[in-house]
Amino acid sequence: MKPEQLRARVLAEWRGLPEPPVRPDRAAQVGDAVRKLMAGLGLKDRLRADEVLHAWHEVVGEFVAKHSSPQQLKDGVLTVRVLQPTVQFELDRFWKPKILAKLKDRFGKGVVRTIKFRVG
Repeated sequence: MKPEQLRARVLAEWRGLPEPPVRPDRAAQVGDAVRKLMAGLGLKDRLRADEVLHAWHEVVGEFVAKHSSPQQLKDGVLTVRVLQPTVQFELDRFWKPKILAKLKDRFGKGVVRTIKFRVG
């Protein structure tokens, strides 16, 4: 006999009344509920895009994050705004493959396919 059942039986005998059944705890974390709801509404891609945008600082590091900010993720293309043309050149030519590899490792190969750097 389970402890909950034993407790209910002892209390029922002591009170002389049947104990109402104990309901199982159905609490869930809010993040899990939101993911499930957004997937049900067909907004799963939007949630992934927000995760990618919020993880930018962790993925690229502090120096690159100071000089750039992700704007949107649409159809696998991450658009990133940079402050200066020299930063755009540096990121596009030298850092793009490394950043893309880190994003693919973290979020999967289908989420971010390429990155476009825009001055602005």
